[in-house]
Amino acid sequence: MKYMMFVCSDPEPETDDSRVPDIEVWVAENDAAGRRIMGDVLAPPSAATTVRVRGGETMLTDGPFTETKEVIVGFDILECADLDEAIAVAAAHPMAYGGRIELRPFANL
Repeated sequence: MKYMMFVCSDPEPETDDSRVPDIEVWVAENDAAGRRIMGDVLAPPSAATTVRVRGGETMLTDGPFTETKEVIVGFDILECADLDEAIAVAAAHPMAYGGRIELRPFANL
């Protein structure tokens, strides 16, 4: 199954950095195992453009549409056997300690 893994900031991160895994090791291990299809870091929310169409008119908003302290800072697309494997991969990501990870399966439409 394919999962989108949203890597998000958190206003109340883990304070003990001694247990946080190394991101380079996480990427290398998951790339080598074929679980990580791709991933990248995103530009800050100030670089975002929100696009909406209302009444046939395209409306643009600088930055994210919602005001929040938590923001998506990156993403990875995972190929895992099941949700349990995806959870294990997400739990080993450094941002699971300093932020939060949202896993969402791709819809089979």
